[in-house]
Amino acid sequence: MNSSTPSTGVYANGNDSKKFKRDRPPCSPSRVLHLRKIPCDVTEAEIISLGLPFGKVTNLLMLKGKSQAFLEMASEEAAVTMVNYYTPITPHLRSQPVYIQYSNHRELKTDNLPNQARAQAALQAVSAVQSGSLALSGGPSNEGTVLPGQSPVLRIIIENLFYPVTLEVLHQIFSKFGTVLKIITFTKNNQFQALLQYADPVNAHYAKMALDGQNIYNACCTLRIDFSKLTSLNVKYNNDKSRDFTRLDLPTGDGQPSLEPPMAAAFGAPGIISSPYAGAAGFAPAIGFPQATGLSVPAVSGALGPLTITSSAVTGRMAIPGASGIPGNSVLLVTNLNPDLITPHGLFILFGVYGDVHRVKIMFNKKENALVQMADANQAQLAMNHLSGQRLYGKVLRATLSKHQAVQLPREGQEDQGLTKDFSNSPLHRFKKPGSKNFQNIFPPSATLHLSNIPPSVTVDDLKNLFIEAGCSVKAFKFFQKDRKMALIQLGSVEEAIQALIELHNHDLGENHHLRVSFSKSTI
Repeated sequence: MNSSTPSTGVYANGNDSKKFKRDRPPCSPSRVLHLRKIPCDVTEAEIISLGLPFGKVTNLLMLKGKSQAFLEMASEEAAVTMVNYYTPITPHLRSQPVYIQYSNHRELKTDNLPNQARAQAALQAVSAVQSGSLALSGGPSNEGTVLPGQSPVLRIIIENLFYPVTLEVLHQIFSKFGTVLKIITFTKNNQFQALLQYADPVNAHYAKMALDGQNIYNACCTLRIDFSKLTSLNVKYNNDKSRDFTRLDLPTGDGQPSLEPPMAAAFGAPGIISSPYAGAAGFAPAIGFPQATGLSVPAVSGALGPLTITSSAVTGRMAIPGASGIPGNSVLLVTNLNPDLITPHGLFILFGVYGDVHRVKIMFNKKENALVQMADANQAQLAMNHLSGQRLYGKVLRATLSKHQAVQLPREGQEDQGLTKDFSNSPLHRFKKPGSKNFQNIFPPSATLHLSNIPPSVTVDDLKNLFIEAGCSVKAFKFFQKDRKMALIQLGSVEEAIQALIELHNHDLGENHHLRVSFSKSTI
């Protein structure tokens, strides 16, 4: 390549690897990601599967000779979420660790490069899967291709079942890869198993490729996935053990769905499926986690993204000897804050988007550092994944798990300057109610905010001016057509939106209405 190559597009010269060694301060966020140490036999689809859970993958460049690849996401926010997710949990492809960082390039230009046909075919196949419109003949032209006659039904075995895995949890995880039509759960040979039918064999193919061998929770509940010999499932009852999502009219039965004889033969089981937890020692039967929705499910080795399960869903319902709550720490160490502008209340509001914050302590001697105690370890992991790497008041915030198990309140008479606050009884907690809709609306920080609880008398201009007075530039605004209590507002940057959320969530709009602000997955 000659020296006139524009720096905004990446060409197949592998310069990023040379830059990486001296480029220890990480590059600023970019929607193009640089992957190193990829296995030489990895397929395009496997690389794409790393990015899929975070958003649309728009381009791919493989440099197999250098064991590198470039992945372009549709948005910078998606790339930031992906890097934040994979920083504490290194992803693995074919059992080898893969390293991901931002590229110096802002976009991938691969139009005139040779050997791009396979990458483009894989991208097209994935986007068709995401829009649910892929005919089998359009599959990617590589060794990861779907075979003719391959079943849309997956057989799933869950090993190391330390926590109950419900039908809802499986639906949430597998829905990331396409429309799930039916699920049947059962216990065989003392193992919790499931049969899951997709609308299309291609969805089953990608789900198996991305999820086989992954853990649902950290270090336990491992998915083992194969194609079933069955090509379709016959579900008689909709209950906590079986579900046909295309037939909401089915009876609930008695929780023991009987199987058609050919299916019973396929299971090697009598005509009855036993309770999914019959063989799981130590569990009370049929524990439901109504909150386990809104999963972010990256295809990584380690864990499938934090399930947003509050401690109330677990406390008192599980009898696991020696285990209390969910393993891991619920206290985060937050560093690189702006000491002049940050407050305990600001951290409470921001981290409260991803869980219920119980206590916040800004360090007395080092005010750019703080401890944030969440309700449980999963919420802490979720907040860390979404907020670490985001800009706040001009500085890039970093969040890691703290070595402290709890935030201590100051003793009476101890000088604290109001830097430690207890929010455990705050009325502003978003996730107190089990099964609350808020669990389904957890999204990464974005420049577009979702506003709700708007009284009828408040106008577009009132709301725009509120955000302008808070120092934001308003790019777009729209009320929801069906419900004028809600609106979307698009601001100049993700950082502006984060700061606006901190300042204006719970703002009094009059008429006994307090504005509710959260990040939106939509754009205007």
